[in-house]
Amino acid sequence: MVRQISPWKVLTRRKNLQADGSEGETKLNRVLGLWDLTALGVGSTLGAGVYVLAGQIAKDQAGPSVMISFAIAALASLLAGVCYAEFGARVPKAGSAYVYSYVCIGEFVAFVIGWNLILEYVIGTASVCRGISLYLDSLLNDTLKNTFAEVAPMNVSFLGSYFDFLAFGLVVVFGVALAFGVETSTMANNFVTCLNIFILGFVIIAGAIKADYSNWTVDSSTVNANSTIGSGGFFPFGFEGTLRGAATCFFGFVGFDCIATTGEEVRNPRKNIPKSILLSLLIIFLCYFGVSTVLTLMLPYYIQDVNAPLPYAFEYVGWPVAMWIVTVGGLVGLLASLFGALFPLPRVMYSMAQDGLLFKFLGKVSPRFRVPVTGSIVAALFTAAIAGLFDLSQLVSLLSIGTLLAYSVVAISIMLLRYMDYCEVDENPGQREVRASETTSLTSSSERFTFGSVCTQLFNVHRVQEPNAISSRIVGVLSTLFCLIALGVGVLIMQAHPLIASKEVWALTLLIVLVVLMFLVIFLICLQPREARRRLFRVPFVPIVPAISIFINIYLMLQLDTWTWIRFGVWMIVGLSIYFFYGLPNSYREIKRQRAGWQKLKYSDRL
Repeated sequence: MVRQISPWKVLTRRKNLQADGSEGETKLNRVLGLWDLTALGVGSTLGAGVYVLAGQIAKDQAGPSVMISFAIAALASLLAGVCYAEFGARVPKAGSAYVYSYVCIGEFVAFVIGWNLILEYVIGTASVCRGISLYLDSLLNDTLKNTFAEVAPMNVSFLGSYFDFLAFGLVVVFGVALAFGVETSTMANNFVTCLNIFILGFVIIAGAIKADYSNWTVDSSTVNANSTIGSGGFFPFGFEGTLRGAATCFFGFVGFDCIATTGEEVRNPRKNIPKSILLSLLIIFLCYFGVSTVLTLMLPYYIQDVNAPLPYAFEYVGWPVAMWIVTVGGLVGLLASLFGALFPLPRVMYSMAQDGLLFKFLGKVSPRFRVPVTGSIVAALFTAAIAGLFDLSQLVSLLSIGTLLAYSVVAISIMLLRYMDYCEVDENPGQREVRASETTSLTSSSERFTFGSVCTQLFNVHRVQEPNAISSRIVGVLSTLFCLIALGVGVLIMQAHPLIASKEVWALTLLIVLVVLMFLVIFLICLQPREARRRLFRVPFVPIVPAISIFINIYLMLQLDTWTWIRFGVWMIVGLSIYFFYGLPNSYREIKRQRAGWQKLKYSDRL
């Protein structure tokens, strides 16, 4: 007889992590190589933002020091990137952060992350398509806008003013192309991404020819005439402005995580995924750094055009041909970004459907194309409807929540995985999967916990060398505590920044206490035994690197406005309804089936 299963056991059950180093079987087609993945990561990140972002930040936030802002943002993105790289090597499965959190934390958190990744990719794809439509419309003197407004006007407050047929059609065409030909679509993406990088290379070289270092200084008389340009020099808004610019620049690096969704379509994923993530981040940084440097050298930061800085800069120096090349480059960048945004969406849905958390038909793989065709078409139609109906200017910030939440959970998962106890898994290979699927991140039946044993292990008095159930639980609790303290520090810095700057005693004291507690938590995690070193790619300096990444992500999430959190709440209500009425019952049935099979196996062994 199968004993009663507690809801907590189901909510925190973890996906089995294969310990034999094998990649496992997949229904998908392994056709992607290192350069395909790198082009996918670069293309999805270097969209129109590289042609616009540097000018906006230089004029309003950082001045010529925008290049340092991009360097700081690249470092912060690298912290998240190395965490994704380790998981890409250890868990080469479709699903990205969803699978990683399922392996290390539990089913409920995994569903929340997967549901938010769907939101991220849907909004990202729809916004790119809207951007392409508006970009073309600006070249055609608003012909598209006027035509669509006349044919299909919409007089609803929370929708766009008209149905955008071009944005709708772009998603459908790209979605169908991806559904029936990943290899061909990838070749097209490689071409478009290479063309985009070539145009950016032209911008950097041509801009360097027209560079004038005097543009990094501002005449004092000009400063007096216009106070909005700051104090002049390389840091016109102070180093604080450079840091504010870095927070904005961070979102310019969002997109490389789409590489992690391709784990079951990559040749030799344990090597190619980490390499492609790090290589794509390097290329992205060099492009952003080069463009921002030459842009502020071509003309002073305070006269930048925030809407089209690069075309305006070349017009300013008298190179109209270069201006049109850059204009074409913006369109090419948008097309590459569209592919990168739409590609991972059906992969996340496929992975969740395979686990029974989303509807099964979304995970059905075509035997001919070896692609989740149904899921790809459903994803394309849903995204196309969003792109056509909504004016996404207010929804783009939702991208940030999904991305930052995923980055944080991946960093937490690296902490937990490094200190995880694998001894809970039975040595019998026939029982390994059943037992592992029932383990949770916070509970284990292998050892009894007492106050004395916990205190002893907290400081690792006996110098234990291998993780055990107690040390794994301690790391889980300490990681949760670190996140709460980081949240407190972020809220304090946001709400009491003027008091801290004026050296108010209570504010400074509270800040120091919280920071000391953060360091104490990290120190206690460092004392715990960790897994034996493997030959796969690993994040260096754990838990310090993941901890820094977690703090940065939490702080950036706190910068988002109230309406963004309200929309996020509505999306989560829809997702949790699906989970509790569909995904959770599936999990109950799966555990009962596994336990029944396990008990049957034990009974046969006795006979």
